[in-house]
Amino acid sequence: MATPQASSLTFQRSPNLPRNCTFDPHDWNILSQYWHPVAFNADLGDKPLSVTLLDEALVIYRLDGKVFAARDVCPHRGAPLSRGWVENGHLVCPYHGLGYGADGKCKHIPSQSDGPIPDRLHLTTYPAQEAYGLVWVSLGGGTQPLPDFPAWNSEGFQQILPPSIDIKASAGRQTEGFIDVAHFAWIHHDSFADRHNPVVPQYSVERRDRGLRAEYVSTVSNFPKSMQHRAPDGFPWRRVFEVDVPFFARLTVHFPENGRLSILNAASPVSSRLTRLFVPIARNFDTDLPLDDVYEFNRQVFEEDRAIVELQCPEDLPIDRSAEAPILADRSSGAYRRALADIGLGQAYVR
Repeated sequence: MATPQASSLTFQRSPNLPRNCTFDPHDWNILSQYWHPVAFNADLGDKPLSVTLLDEALVIYRLDGKVFAARDVCPHRGAPLSRGWVENGHLVCPYHGLGYGADGKCKHIPSQSDGPIPDRLHLTTYPAQEAYGLVWVSLGGGTQPLPDFPAWNSEGFQQILPPSIDIKASAGRQTEGFIDVAHFAWIHHDSFADRHNPVVPQYSVERRDRGLRAEYVSTVSNFPKSMQHRAPDGFPWRRVFEVDVPFFARLTVHFPENGRLSILNAASPVSSRLTRLFVPIARNFDTDLPLDDVYEFNRQVFEEDRAIVELQCPEDLPIDRSAEAPILADRSSGAYRRALADIGLGQAYVR
């Protein structure tokens, strides 16, 4: 797979926040600088897609094999471009048939055979690119780097894309839950963990420029309950969590016989209270087995998480640790919250 390349457009920032924005304006501007996944690239064919990111309604589409993103509004009469189609290298508005080119400018008005095309017939466009089987968009110009996921293109690793999951909770709450190791025994008792093995051994956390790295070793097997017989007695299960702010976490699990499982937890903030979770997976074992079991296990684990995360109160992730009562197992959570504060997010970054 080639190195991801952003589409070459002259990008324009929206002059205002999205209508009915649910984020604090200061924090929306910070979050907009980052790349966020919005769809699977396999789902983007000849027809444009409607997606929402940070409360902004977007249309994503392909022209000449490249992916593009724009506000889902035709500047002529405000129709949703996602209801249109791609034809002759143009994104076509479904209302009056206006065609927009790769530079975002209107190229064709069917109702007039000639005459000038107003300069104002120009889409509000955003950087878009493809990586890890996903389409990524940045509303603020793409100034921050895309999260790294080296296992995806590593030799011998199988690429797996389970379906996305919608979670009625903030992206920060979901991300923190993903790196929380103390909840395994209680939330994931039915899928892979054991309530009779709840102790969290001491583990280390290293702060990094873009987030943190935490390494955790325990006897909690990562095999599904139906495959626990494959876990050798006393095997030291090593889990390495690497977090990139704001909402990206990589988990690498060391399996027996040099097996490696890598997961990219990419929590996309549709709004302050709705997260669309994408979880690209790469593994170097069991590559000959059907993927249905992987999809089912992945869904079970993240549904178990969703059921509790949607009920957490307050709904916002309190960046100030004094707002909640931390315990010793919360080292990674504390480092994550400090990393969010370091990029300038407020103490309660959604309202």
